[in-house]
Amino acid sequence: MGWLWWSSLVPSTYSVMEMGAPDHGGGPAGHEHGGGRSVAELTGPATGTPDVAYELAATEGRFELASGEEVDGYTIGGSSPGPALEARQGDLVQVTLTNVDVPDGVTLHWHGVDVPNAEDGVAGVTQDAVPPGGRHVYRFVAEDAGTYWYHSHQVSHAQVRGGLFGTLVVLPPGERAEQDVVAAVHTYAGRRTIDGRTGEHAVVTEPGRPVRVRLVNTDNGPLRAWVSGGSYRVVAVDGTDVHEPTEVDAQGVVVTAGGRVDLLVQAPVRIDAGGGAALLLGPRGTRIAAAAEPQEQVDLLSYGSPAALPFDPDDADRRFEYAIGRRIGFLDGRPGFWWTVNGGMFPDVPMFHVAEGDVVRMTISNDSGDVHPMHLHGHHAVVLSRDGVGSTGSPWWVDSLDVLDGETYEIAFVADNPGIWMDHCHNLEHARDGLVAHLAYSGVSAPFRVGGDAENAPE
Repeated sequence: MGWLWWSSLVPSTYSVMEMGAPDHGGGPAGHEHGGGRSVAELTGPATGTPDVAYELAATEGRFELASGEEVDGYTIGGSSPGPALEARQGDLVQVTLTNVDVPDGVTLHWHGVDVPNAEDGVAGVTQDAVPPGGRHVYRFVAEDAGTYWYHSHQVSHAQVRGGLFGTLVVLPPGERAEQDVVAAVHTYAGRRTIDGRTGEHAVVTEPGRPVRVRLVNTDNGPLRAWVSGGSYRVVAVDGTDVHEPTEVDAQGVVVTAGGRVDLLVQAPVRIDAGGGAALLLGPRGTRIAAAAEPQEQVDLLSYGSPAALPFDPDDADRRFEYAIGRRIGFLDGRPGFWWTVNGGMFPDVPMFHVAEGDVVRMTISNDSGDVHPMHLHGHHAVVLSRDGVGSTGSPWWVDSLDVLDGETYEIAFVADNPGIWMDHCHNLEHARDGLVAHLAYSGVSAPFRVGGDAENAPE
């Protein structure tokens, strides 16, 4: 028991490059411990006038929700959710983050945006946490249109739950036929909200104009939403359009923790997000009673129509296993029932090594007794199969994927964004308790350290 306790201790400061054992997925070893380019060099454009620029200030304390209730937590720009950021595809985006008084430090992670690694906002991996009174500037080109969000990646299990987040929408060029409504769902101290409002939230829509509702799940668990008063189409998942979406009636839709789903509806309709939180879309004064939550959910494995992929998953350069389990043991000296990755408890977890340009296949299995919303930073992956059943619908591109207990998914992606990237559960309390791995590119090193003077706690 003493040896198990001692061997579980995590140093007060360490580089994520030193974690666990390297896994090359059947490919060449390359440079296991970095060298060559530093993460700090993998930045967005250093020069040029930004097309859109935002100043965001993070604070801690008591604040008022949009619906009037007071809660303790964190705000950005004086509110939670923070300002709804918007850019056009191809825009150079600049965001200046100032930490007013958050004692643990803050960062901003651009969830779902495949930014250059130095802009990813992970304390101890891609930057140091911004201390009280400090500031940090993020610059990146918004390459892909879609629905995204931003949140702190420092002590994130507390800061995100407490309100340190906001939304980012990247619009395609030109005018849109549909009206846009962003709906960030978050639970503050047991209160389910949409855009910081409890209860029903009415949005006036133009008669006859389609409405794109961008559902963003900022909580730790799956969001089950449903539509009353009309049908809908699932037109995008995690920022990527669905190919040939079809009409949906009498089915709900599940949004993974951290994930986003865009619904195209025709007002007047009602969209429920559970916990009494709902959107009412239509002319002023629209009232629609909530239908019962459907028992059936849209299955994205078979929804929409197939389309060609931009790479061949069968010609993979690397094949990895990400097997999630749970067992009794010590985590940093604490006894408990902890998550495991490929049988090992943190920090004895794999470091998945790739080279730029590799086609990667990963099998994610879950035998832990709980659902895990798995989030890979810096990349979008396509779902190939679930429990051995291949995808038959639209290519299902994700950056956040629910893996239920007993399920096995196979996904694939191209390693086309060099860096050191987190690959973790987005139930952020699970990440805090060790359900974290990393994807490391050959020839890239991380100069930042977890812990240390900056007290980086990336989770």
